[in-house]
Amino acid sequence: MAQRLALQRLLSLPARGPLASHSRAFGTSAGRRSTFNVQDGSDFQDRVVNSPKPVVVDFHAQWCGPCKILGPRLEKLVSKLEGKVLMAKVDIDDHTDLAIEYEVSAVPTVLAMKNGDVVDKFVGVKDEDQLEAFLKKLIGA
Repeated sequence: MAQRLALQRLLSLPARGPLASHSRAFGTSAGRRSTFNVQDGSDFQDRVVNSPKPVVVDFHAQWCGPCKILGPRLEKLVSKLEGKVLMAKVDIDDHTDLAIEYEVSAVPTVLAMKNGDVVDKFVGVKDEDQLEAFLKKLIGA
C-alpha cells in the first residue's frame, strides 16, 4: 500500500525534462493533477478533509454502469475549473469504511466538501449543466 501511494504521488508530479512538453503522454495535464484516487483513510484525511480548496468526492464502484458515465463527465468539468476545485475518487469496494462514514448507500454518490465539511450531495447521474451548477455553487461562482 505504501508503494502504491508513493507511486501515485510520483505520478501526480509535473513532468520535467526534454519530454515535458508531451504532458498528455504522461498524464500530467491540469485535469490529472486536480483529480486523484484516494488510497486510504489517512490519504482521505490529508487530501480531502484538510484541503484548503473545495473538493468533490466521487464515491463509485468498478461494476457500476452509471459511475462509468458520471466519472469522466465530472472529471472533465473539474479540469476546466483549473485547480479551483479538486476531485477525489473513492472506490467503495476498496474503502467501505469511508462509504459507511459518509453514509453512502448507493453509487454514484458525489459529495461537495469545504473545510472538511459536507456542504452538498447528490446521488445518481447528472447532465453537464447540472454538474456545472453543482460545481459553481461549491466554489461560490
